[in-house]
Amino acid sequence: MNTGSDRETNESAAGGAPAEPAEETPHVSKAPAFIKANRSLHLSWQVGVFIVGLAVIGAGIAMLVLPGPGWVAIFAGLAIWATEFAWAHLVLRWTKRKVSEAAQKALDPKVRRRNIILTSVGLVIAGALIGFYLWKYGLVLPWDIKDQ
Repeated sequence: MNTGSDRETNESAAGGAPAEPAEETPHVSKAPAFIKANRSLHLSWQVGVFIVGLAVIGAGIAMLVLPGPGWVAIFAGLAIWATEFAWAHLVLRWTKRKVSEAAQKALDPKVRRRNIILTSVGLVIAGALIGFYLWKYGLVLPWDIKDQ
């Protein structure tokens, strides 16, 4: 895993200006101050945040097979969890980095050309198979079937 200090070391070795190590601030709860002041109230707040995030993620998982923006809901639930839990914050940051890398890779001209060629070949093969089926058996709609 490439951390911020690794990147700074790499930038310094690459001939850039020596970067000062940036201290990463620890994850801090986004709960209001009066909630953080009381331990039991803060624990209740965290349980509530966990349940709401779990409900949003559960809805997102359901939307993967049902109509709806499943991945958006899953990432939204993870963002809800990231307001209170450091592990969710780290997972969300890792996910954002991977999505950015995938987007950059998808914009690469070689990858785009390959994807266009593969899609075109797939469409030609699918068209040929559909054409062969229609030539061999013809187009018979289900409500026109007489013999069963």
